[in-house]
Amino acid sequence: MSNAYRLIEERKIGEYSGTGCVWEHVKTGAKVFALKNDDPNKVFLIGFRTTPTDSTGVAHIMEHSVLCGSAKYPIKDPFVELAKGSLNTFLNAMTYPDKTVYPVASVNDKDFMNLMDVYLDSVFHPNVYLEPKIFRQEGWHYELNNAGKPDEELILNGVVYNEMKGAFSNPDSVLERYTFRALFPDTTYANESGGLPSDIPELSYEEFLDFHRRYYHPSNSYIYLYGDMDMEEKLAWIDENYLDEYEKISIDSHIEPQKPYDEPIEEREYYAVGTNEETEHKSYLSENFVINDAQDQVTSLAWQVLEFVLLSSPGAVLREALIKSGIGEDVYGGYNGEIRQPYFSVIAKNTDEEKLGLFRRIIRDTLGELVKDGISKKSLVAAVNYLEFKYREGDFGSMPQGLSLGLGMFASWLYDEDPYTYIFYDDAFKTLREKIDTDYFEELIRTHILENNFSAVVNVLPKQGLTDAEDAALKNKLAAYKESLSKEEKETLSLETLSLKAYQQEPDTPFNLAKLPVLELSDIGKKAETVNAKEDGGIIYSEADTHGIAYMRVLFDTKDLDEEELKYASFLKDIFGEIDTKRHSYRDLFDELLLNTGGVSFSIDPWAVRSANPDPGDYRGLLSAEIRTLNDKVETGLELAAEMINETVLDDPERMMELILEAKSRMQVKIDGSMHTTAVTRASSYFSAAQRYTELAGGIAYYDFINEASKLARDESYMESFIGSLKAVSKKLFTRENVSFALYGDSTARAAMEAAIPAFTESLPEGLKDDGTKAGLITPAGYLNEGFKSSSQVNYVARCGSFAENGLPYHGALQVLRMMLNYEYLWTNLRVLGGAYGCMSGFVRSGRGYLVSYRDPKIPETNRIYEALPEYIENWQGDEQTVLKYIIGAISIMDRPLQPSAKALKELTNYFYQVTDEELQQDRDEVLSCTPETIRSFAPYIRAILEKGGICTLGNASQIEKNSEMFGTVRELY
Repeated sequence: MSNAYRLIEERKIGEYSGTGCVWEHVKTGAKVFALKNDDPNKVFLIGFRTTPTDSTGVAHIMEHSVLCGSAKYPIKDPFVELAKGSLNTFLNAMTYPDKTVYPVASVNDKDFMNLMDVYLDSVFHPNVYLEPKIFRQEGWHYELNNAGKPDEELILNGVVYNEMKGAFSNPDSVLERYTFRALFPDTTYANESGGLPSDIPELSYEEFLDFHRRYYHPSNSYIYLYGDMDMEEKLAWIDENYLDEYEKISIDSHIEPQKPYDEPIEEREYYAVGTNEETEHKSYLSENFVINDAQDQVTSLAWQVLEFVLLSSPGAVLREALIKSGIGEDVYGGYNGEIRQPYFSVIAKNTDEEKLGLFRRIIRDTLGELVKDGISKKSLVAAVNYLEFKYREGDFGSMPQGLSLGLGMFASWLYDEDPYTYIFYDDAFKTLREKIDTDYFEELIRTHILENNFSAVVNVLPKQGLTDAEDAALKNKLAAYKESLSKEEKETLSLETLSLKAYQQEPDTPFNLAKLPVLELSDIGKKAETVNAKEDGGIIYSEADTHGIAYMRVLFDTKDLDEEELKYASFLKDIFGEIDTKRHSYRDLFDELLLNTGGVSFSIDPWAVRSANPDPGDYRGLLSAEIRTLNDKVETGLELAAEMINETVLDDPERMMELILEAKSRMQVKIDGSMHTTAVTRASSYFSAAQRYTELAGGIAYYDFINEASKLARDESYMESFIGSLKAVSKKLFTRENVSFALYGDSTARAAMEAAIPAFTESLPEGLKDDGTKAGLITPAGYLNEGFKSSSQVNYVARCGSFAENGLPYHGALQVLRMMLNYEYLWTNLRVLGGAYGCMSGFVRSGRGYLVSYRDPKIPETNRIYEALPEYIENWQGDEQTVLKYIIGAISIMDRPLQPSAKALKELTNYFYQVTDEELQQDRDEVLSCTPETIRSFAPYIRAILEKGGICTLGNASQIEKNSEMFGTVRELY
């Protein structure tokens, strides 16, 4: 290592099979952490402590803007170019309340260096100083298209502006924002780092640049490297190419802690519901307690254990006490340890403000009893087991393990504490187990909740028509502002609008594009993955080294269920483990699950199967029990799953009512958090039987079913009928004839599963005798073309259809087209020009395609952009080099490393569709051989997708009403 860095500490890290080194860059004071191990999925991250002093969203807008061109790479959107043409396994940037981070990951060495170089140049040398249009595009700007038209409306637009309008359409986001403000009013956390839509237009370009000057300097930076690489070489390169040009400066980004309160405080805020939506039982009540001690790994894990025992698990003590008191439809909350002063929250949803006194009293009474009598030791052991299983499994979904570790380090590193604090979990779990037999957990509750005045009650109440009122106020404000402008000022504004649009549409020059480092086809492997899953010995088996963990599925065929029965089956899968069995209370059952497994969960899905022609029955509906266990607990895991399936006691109307209300609440959360996928599923259900199945089991159709049940749940005769239907569906579904098994794991797990299957199968009843009647296949809903009105300030516009219906075969290079749409046509027209936060498309092997926008300020304009797509593709003039980028991007997604659970899912998907090794190789060959002519040949595919309509929009009520002619049906979402 050169003298550029000073080694502060080096330690072996057994948990991640590597060695960690803390460095300081001598010349600038940049903080560096490098963890070298043999993980091929390499991670680089640079972060800055960013502490906003207002809620204009400057940190968030800066995060977007620095990735819009730099000195070395002077193109308008290097982020998009990297997404098109990189083998990245992660590529993003994130704004937090007190930091902004820029992480990338790749398994390809050359690609990793390219990514690191582009990101470092972006954060240190961004083009934001040279081009104000970047700020206007990503942050906010006025639009006036024709100053000469008296009725031309002045509007506000901008990517971050629309993103945050979408974010604050969600009441949970509103609650979190005001919780931060209530708990930390004298700190940076009182401000919204993402930006409040009302405040974003207050940010000036000069203030924006000042923020970069203040915080984006190596002296305020945190650099993280992880994986299988030469760390000294990488650090030397970072110094020579970036850090060495700077000198150390003093930057005041320190986060002072909030002074504790002498007495708890209480605040009331509002969130929007529809003009005609009921407000009764729609409030959120929360109580939040600041954990004002310096944290360590043991304390952090202890609070996660308490979150599980008190609020998260079935039968969680505090949650159950609140639910049974009738406080609200759902109770949740927990520990937030990612900020300077962690806090613990208890939240009641769909309740009324009049119940606040009861809410607070139950919290104190319940926790007081726990402190006095002690928490169940079994529950504590189960929660510790569960957390430790997750840590050792290292399954972080789409996020690389190294990135999850790096982000976790900021919980201490950012606050000038030891960056190793949250790395060593072996000793921490050992210490936690030792503390179970003491009063440690009870004392945490007593000290930090019951005797803690540093707390805040935050109530968020529904307000009818709030969105409409805000929209009207903004419209009037913009109209007044326009009226205040002189003719010359209006013309200037109109010219600025045209100039911005011209800038956004102007392509980068080939000369500048050539500066961006790109891979070649020679950097990409030619061989495709192989299909591992096969039926063997009664198990659909995928052999894999999973470090002694078995990923099992027990599958029940839903072929005999009609549409109504399918909804009941979906509800059944939600309540397993949440209701008593003949042998255990649901609390004890869950403890047993966590003592013996890494979790048992249930899902219901239509798995695509091979079909010679487009056919309504081209899927196999399965309700799955997914079981994760260590190999020596395979038998126990299956026994517990069998107990839930065979012995759940459904004859408990009171508990059933609680579960119905909870299911309704959680469906709202699911839909609010994924309106784009909800819109795609709904639009696809018009023509696809499989997507109609998904709709009935977990989309708007299922929400309608559970919402209706919630209204009638207190009616005794209805509940008797509801429970009777659950029993009938259970009896029809869970039989020996319907069951099959799948495993992703090693030979030891397979042997254990083979030995346990006979007992599981024998525990099931034989199927009902065939009476000659058949439920029939789930059939598509027909082209309804719906608009769903909500209190959202933005929209989610989906257009879906089938290319298979026109006889067009699936082609591997459709994944190249997908990259081109997502990062060229849709990106430019919907995000860059239109101001939508996101845009997506997709094509699946069974012959379905979709287009969808995300947090979109527009509706008909977006649909017109979809309509113009076939002609655009037909006349697309991209060259071979452009196609190469999209090829590399498509391969990046195909080759992305998957966590074991995701790999197991992929294997099973290929098995049911009967995908062969030859087909996977053909897909890859078609991607690698894609040409501009191939792209143009896909115009008929898009035409087929658009041909019959398939429109579904979720979003702003007034906009949907205004454009009602687009839809066959317009209705309220909730």
